[in-house]
Amino acid sequence: MLAAGVTGFATGFALILAIGAQNAFVLRQGLARQHVFWLCLLCATSDAVLITAGVLGFGYLVTLYPAFPQIMAWGGAAFLAVYGALRFLAAYQGDYALQVAGGSASLWRVLATGAAFTWLNPHVYLDTLGLVGAVSTQFTDTALKTAFGAGAVMASYTFFFTLGYGARLLAPVMQSARAWRRLDLLIGLVMWALAVKLVS
Repeated sequence: MLAAGVTGFATGFALILAIGAQNAFVLRQGLARQHVFWLCLLCATSDAVLITAGVLGFGYLVTLYPAFPQIMAWGGAAFLAVYGALRFLAAYQGDYALQVAGGSASLWRVLATGAAFTWLNPHVYLDTLGLVGAVSTQFTDTALKTAFGAGAVMASYTFFFTLGYGARLLAPVMQSARAWRRLDLLIGLVMWALAVKLVS
């Protein structure tokens, strides 16, 4: 049981560790200290739903709907391109009084953006429904499979809450508009690079 759980945790953590669009958004919100708990909860719970579906055997979704990955790729790329452009626009305008002062954006706006980063990302389906689901097939016993899934879910919660709240350690260097401008430029570049990668 323990070995299966550790395998699940390691698998889930390894897949989510790469800095992607979702992680960059959580990092930015963590630095801004805006609705961090609810955003982390949304991202981790979304992962938990998809991981559970993958472990239960819904990894054949792509086989049933061959066009699904392509549709998600173009939809995700469009969203990333727009969000990247918004970050470049924010950097150009340079109005960071809200962030520097610790002001807060709307909770629903933050959650809607976080949901889009999660559910419009085709890689999340590949990672959770596909890869996690595939690795879970090595455990034929129900208890072991459950332990594996629980480990993978725990990795997601651990990662997002660590990223969201750990970002506060960088707060001292984010006390100027120039620092926020650089962060937005970096995030914009990451979003556009990921958008190109999705459709290339």
